[in-house]
Amino acid sequence: MTIAPTATDDLVVTDPVDGSTASSVPRSTEEDVRDAVARARAAAGAWARTAPAERGALLHAAAEHLRAHAQELADLNTRETGKVPGDALGGVEAGIGTLVQYAELGPVHRGEALRGQFGAADWSVPHARGVVLALTPWNDPVAVACGILGAAIVTGNTVVHKGSERCPATFARLNALLAEVLPDGVLVGVDGDATTGEQLLAQDGIDVYAHVGSTATGDRLSEVAATTRAHVIRENGGNDAVVVDTDVDPEWAAAQVALGAFANTGQICTSVERVYVHQDVADAFVTALVAEAERRTASAAADFGPLVDDRLRRTVQAHVDEAVSRGAVVRTGGVTPDGPGSFYPATVLTECTDDMLVLTEETFGPIAPVRVVSDFDEGIRLAAADRYGLAATVLTNDTGHALRAAAELPVGTVKVNAVFGGAPGGSAQPRGASGAGFGYGPHLLDEMTTTTVVHLEAAPPRRGTQPASAAGSSDPAAAAGATAGSADTVGGTR
Repeated sequence: MTIAPTATDDLVVTDPVDGSTASSVPRSTEEDVRDAVARARAAAGAWARTAPAERGALLHAAAEHLRAHAQELADLNTRETGKVPGDALGGVEAGIGTLVQYAELGPVHRGEALRGQFGAADWSVPHARGVVLALTPWNDPVAVACGILGAAIVTGNTVVHKGSERCPATFARLNALLAEVLPDGVLVGVDGDATTGEQLLAQDGIDVYAHVGSTATGDRLSEVAATTRAHVIRENGGNDAVVVDTDVDPEWAAAQVALGAFANTGQICTSVERVYVHQDVADAFVTALVAEAERRTASAAADFGPLVDDRLRRTVQAHVDEAVSRGAVVRTGGVTPDGPGSFYPATVLTECTDDMLVLTEETFGPIAPVRVVSDFDEGIRLAAADRYGLAATVLTNDTGHALRAAAELPVGTVKVNAVFGGAPGGSAQPRGASGAGFGYGPHLLDEMTTTTVVHLEAAPPRRGTQPASAAGSSDPAAAAGATAGSADTVGGTR
């Protein structure tokens, strides 16, 4: 069950579409936080001893319970974050699918076996780590949270979950729905902001910090973990680049970049943040990209939602203003509109230089900053010159260029000719300021467990007895040989 806060200090969220009050959720108190960790710790032993197949079956049931409430969760998400209704429902359905995937993968999660000397065996066994503190973001709340929660729970861990304060009602309902199916203490929800997060980090008895969100928060978790020795899994900010090669259709490339830069109003961890386009196709590409941006802006509130709040919108505008002050040219958008809510237009900037914030930092808004390059080599070099390391995309018909990108770009995921997508069950390992550890896919099961290696050899029989194998043998010679072999010294006699 979700913690019922004992104070009246509420988290109030404003609807980013019209400025009305979207939700009000009581903030968990410090006493609630302590109780949440204590309950998860108390449940950890029994849950870790629960058979993996039973854990998987319960996770299946939890997924089906969410399915019955999918539209409710999607509506909450839309009201709190402005995510367009279709995308919000798609995010819930993705979360349900992730729970089902882990419900299937968890029971077959296995160790490895090694063959050493004859008569001995070595194998490894995965064990639950204990209590997982899950800190998850607002930009796709159900889908991202279900990945961390599903992997943690199915491997035998219990979880204390605090979602972002930007959509507290969505997280409170998600936690409550899942907890209705799971045993008490397996999932405990906490509602709060950064202060609540610090209270959680002050608690003893947490074994894993699993976080998706800002680099600053991820750095804070790593700092605390140096003392608590908790295992840290973090997928943090990104500044993902796209390199557009000379041999691609510029209109197709523009559609790809527009999808990457403007989907969910640029509020995706792997959104396109930097665009490096070959000079030979730059003019046609920019013309097509501007048309794509204007088409999306025209569909505002239907297919192109607002930014999550005015705080983020001010940051986006500040990045655009800084770029313009340094010589960037606004080809479309770039101005905060009048009216209610926190809408911002799809924006294309050209004449961008490498020192501008739109190229050096994660803007997390619908901005496509374009930097023209002389050749593919320059594009790859600039794409790699970044402190983040989440993902990057190359649009090319040159197989050699694609292979070079995979070899040279220091990121967790290199995508060729598709800004989004990937096989079900895929995993990725971010680098640098983008985090550490596998944040999803089957490898997340390994992150959520520790490994015990077992080495087994047969013990020699007690003196004066014969081995069980010989005693049970129907071959007198074998039994005699076994008895002779039990003498004090090799080849000795009694």
